[in-house]
Amino acid sequence: MKTQKVWFVTGASRGFGQEIVRAALAAGDEVVATVRKQPEQLLAALEQHPNLEVVVMDVTSGPQVQAAVQQAVQRFGQIDVLVNNAGYGFLGAVEEATEEEIHRQFDTNVFGLIRVTQAVLPHMRQRRSGHIINFSSLFGYQASIPGFGLYASSKFAVEGISEGLALELQPLGIYVTALAPGLFSTDFLAADSYAAGATVLEAYEPTVGRTRAAAGHIHGNQPGDPAKLAKVVLLLAYSQAPPVHLPVGRDAVAAFRSKVATMEAEVQAWESVAVSTDRTTEAVA
Repeated sequence: MKTQKVWFVTGASRGFGQEIVRAALAAGDEVVATVRKQPEQLLAALEQHPNLEVVVMDVTSGPQVQAAVQQAVQRFGQIDVLVNNAGYGFLGAVEEATEEEIHRQFDTNVFGLIRVTQAVLPHMRQRRSGHIINFSSLFGYQASIPGFGLYASSKFAVEGISEGLALELQPLGIYVTALAPGLFSTDFLAADSYAAGATVLEAYEPTVGRTRAAAGHIHGNQPGDPAKLAKVVLLLAYSQAPPVHLPVGRDAVAAFRSKVATMEAEVQAWESVAVSTDRTTEAVA
C-alpha cells in the first residue's frame, strides 16, 4: 500500500523542479517547493494546490535554508524526500573564469546542496528514514564539451558527495541517489539560465568558441522529456532499493559507458607503470 510522502524540492520555479513537484502532487504527496523569487507564479502554475507549500529560499543563504526547512517541518511534520535540484551551468574555459565566477558556480551547485542536506538530515535521522536525490549531470561522468569544465567539476563533486553520504547514511535507513540527466528540454541552455564567462580569449575560439555558438541552437532541441524524468524521480522515491548513481537519458547512459571504457583503456595502457610503485618487501634474515 502506498504511503504518502513529504517532499522538499529546491529550484522548483521551472524545469525539472516544477515537473517533479507536479508529479509528486499528482501522486497524492505533500510538497514544499523552494524558489528564489516570485512564489506566486509557481502557486498559480500549480493551481494553488492544497498539498503545496512554496517557500522563498536561495541555497547560497544559510539562514534562508534553515528557515525554509523549519517551515516545511512545521507545515507537514516531516521530510521524506529531499530533491537537491537547484543549480545552474557556467560556460567558459577554465582559464577564462574569474575567481568570483568559479566561487558562484560552486556556492550554488555544491555548497548550496550541502547546506540544504545538512539542514534536512537531522529530521531524517530522527525518524531513521528518508531519501536524498541529488541532481548531477551527464557532465558529472564526462566533461565532454569544451567550456563546461567548471560546471562538470561541480557535478563531479555532487557524485562524490552522494557516494560518501550513501555510505554514511545507509546504517541510518536513509538512501542517497545521484541522478545524472542528459540533455532535456528544459531552460538549462536558454540565454537567461546559464552564466557565460565575462572573459573571452581568442586562443579558445576553436574549442569553447564553438560551444558558445552552438548553445543557442541546441536549446529547444534536446531529446529528453522533463515530465518523463519526473516520473523516474517518483519511482526512485518509492523504490525499496534505489541506486546510488543513475544516469537518465540515452546520452547520459552513453556518457557513463564512454567514461568507463576510456578509463579502462588508460589503466590498461599504463598498468605496468601504475603498479610499479609498491615498496619491495625485503626478506628478513
